[in-house]
Amino acid sequence: MPYQTTRDLPDSVRNNLPGHAQEIYLEAFNSAWDQYDEPEERRGDATREETAHKVAWAAVKRKYEKDEASGRWRAKDSR
Repeated sequence: MPYQTTRDLPDSVRNNLPGHAQEIYLEAFNSAWDQYDEPEERRGDATREETAHKVAWAAVKRKYEKDEASGRWRAKDSR
């Protein structure tokens, strides 16, 4: 079930990630949803949706990190 807009994302994503990170999540989820449509393309017995969520979180974590002190997600330093 691809997402049309960031408003359609799960509450756990919308309530925790900044706007740009939500856009990354949406794009990665939808791409993975298309890419891993066949069970043999996924690891183990993961569903299509589980796989797409894992890919989306991995994409977010490339650019964002969770601040340990505040628990908020923030962009990684570009240094």
